[in-house]
Amino acid sequence: MLRRPVEFAQYTSLAFTEQLAEAGIAGSIGTVGDALDNALMESTIGLYKTELIVPYAHSRNWSGLREVERETAEWVHWYNSVRLHSSIDYMPPIEREMVYATSIAQQGAVA
Repeated sequence: MLRRPVEFAQYTSLAFTEQLAEAGIAGSIGTVGDALDNALMESTIGLYKTELIVPYAHSRNWSGLREVERETAEWVHWYNSVRLHSSIDYMPPIEREMVYATSIAQQGAVA
């Protein structure tokens, strides 16, 4: 017996959508709760595991949840403020945001 396409069995990141709503954050792409939200989150979690958790998994013993939370907060800060992203001309996201805000302000001043 053939199964239906995978799409019918995929979840739509309801838990992720609920977390966004609780934090007062709007979904950034697509409609809230769709598979694109899930793909974005899975991609970010994959980077987090690859760049923070896995490299230190065997060489470091986390002393507890607070240390993992602190290291996670530092990684998120680095990811958003320092890390160069190829998709935005090798700029950190915070710098790209400032360039964008400046260009919008200049367009408003011209109009």
